[in-house]
Amino acid sequence: MSKKSIKADILIHKTAILGKNVEISEGVEIGPYSIIGDHVKIGSHTIIKTHVVIEKNTQIGSECIFFPGVVAGSDSQDLKAKKQDSFVKIGNKNIFREYVTINRSSYPDGSTIIGDENLFMTYTHIAHDCMIGNKNIFANAVNLGGHVFIENNIVIGGLTGVHQFSRIGSYAMIGGLTRVERDVPPFFTTVGNPAKVRGVNITGLKRNSFSRDAINSLKKAYKLFYNSDMTLEDALNILKKEENSAEVSDLLIFFEKKSKRGIIGFLQVDN
Repeated sequence: MSKKSIKADILIHKTAILGKNVEISEGVEIGPYSIIGDHVKIGSHTIIKTHVVIEKNTQIGSECIFFPGVVAGSDSQDLKAKKQDSFVKIGNKNIFREYVTINRSSYPDGSTIIGDENLFMTYTHIAHDCMIGNKNIFANAVNLGGHVFIENNIVIGGLTGVHQFSRIGSYAMIGGLTRVERDVPPFFTTVGNPAKVRGVNITGLKRNSFSRDAINSLKKAYKLFYNSDMTLEDALNILKKEENSAEVSDLLIFFEKKSKRGIIGFLQVDN
């Protein structure tokens, strides 16, 4: 690495190993025995503690923290993936606790993407081509299959497995030990093996300052979708005819998007 890319306020332990063409911004700390691969970019004031491995083509934003044992940017575990350049792109202010693993995309020039201000607790696994939004919490040993799409402000309980190509909507709460095989709608609480939608995520919505009216509108929508004998199509048609809150409108958008897995509680659709 060129000496020009290391600034005076960067702290790199003498036992750390840096690859070729590494870009390190101001205020970065790299701890003992950590390994930084080729073509890695590290944003300002990010802290990489001891025994962390950041493999090639990983881009990290500012103010992230990597605890001991994290491996970010390792090869995809998809057996169909070929040797090729692909990426992990990480935003700002993310916390990766001990032994989190993040795989690169399985496609040439593809990316596994993580947004901002997420907390990944110990042993969380993020597989190839996942797309993760902002301000999500993943409890210990959450495992995401490939191509999982996570929106924002979601809490996923420990030891939960999420099937590849599943979507999880914003402000959802997923209980621990849940087996997620299909899409999880936003604003609701989901739990079980197999997963079932149990109700509106009232606690999470209150914590995020949703109004009483917004919560009540979601309760009404929940009853149509999950507490009646209606089909998904019938429930959607009823809600479309009404004047809905912004939250219910977002819920309708989620339900109407094409799904590779189908939505929890409804027959799978093949799109």
